[in-house]
Amino acid sequence: MLLKEYRICMPLTVAEYKIGQLYMISKHSHEQSDRGEGVEVVQNEPFEDPHHGNGQFTEKRVYLNSKLPSWARAVVPKIFYVTEKAWNYYPYTITEYTCSFLPKFSIHIETKYEDNKGSNNSIFDSEAKDLEREVCFIDIACDEIPERYYKESEDPKHFKSEKTGRGQLREGWRDSHQPIMCSYKLVTVKFEVWGLQTRVEQFVHKVVRDILLIGHRQAFAWVDEWYDMTMDDVREYEKNMHEQTNIKVCNQHSSTVDDIESQAQTST
Repeated sequence: MLLKEYRICMPLTVAEYKIGQLYMISKHSHEQSDRGEGVEVVQNEPFEDPHHGNGQFTEKRVYLNSKLPSWARAVVPKIFYVTEKAWNYYPYTITEYTCSFLPKFSIHIETKYEDNKGSNNSIFDSEAKDLEREVCFIDIACDEIPERYYKESEDPKHFKSEKTGRGQLREGWRDSHQPIMCSYKLVTVKFEVWGLQTRVEQFVHKVVRDILLIGHRQAFAWVDEWYDMTMDDVREYEKNMHEQTNIKVCNQHSSTVDDIESQAQTST
């Protein structure tokens, strides 16, 4: 098991980001399906928890074979997906990732949002007070992202919001920018297979970190698209994006299944 705590600051308020994170997740998932990846939404509905109250439950299938390293692609099926289950009780969320093909693999993420610059060192005391973990700050403006994902229009150093006037962030922006909020993420990665555990857990944390950096950059860079939305607006947008993405993903993987079956029949 490898546990890390990520802290990602944003030039937003927690109240604003409630809309922004929903918009970003839906748009990002739709864009990924255009590049041969896909996020199929299986379930998305209101959910009530006796402790956390009213929230939203989603279940998705994340197809990501091409994102795996070559040594992993060699041992997994061509049609490979991870199941994501998320419980959103904003400003607290729980997300779990599992894979039926790899029963000893899992990712567990607990997220809390606060209006500060990542200064709360006891935010996860009730969840992991006595667990050793590395705290990693992610800077959406200054940290490098993989070159294939870079877009100048989504670079907080260059982007400036017309609706909020925020942007063009410079090194050290977190020390003085107002407003500012922080996304605190407690991420546990497990891959309990002897000989591969350390390698896989470290690799997965690298992928998680890249995704967190890219996603939070996009959430801010797209702020003018979602800033005036109400919760009803963003839920309608989310519904439309899910429908469009599901069509792409299901068609894509249905074609792959057909190809595999056709090849199998030919060889027979």
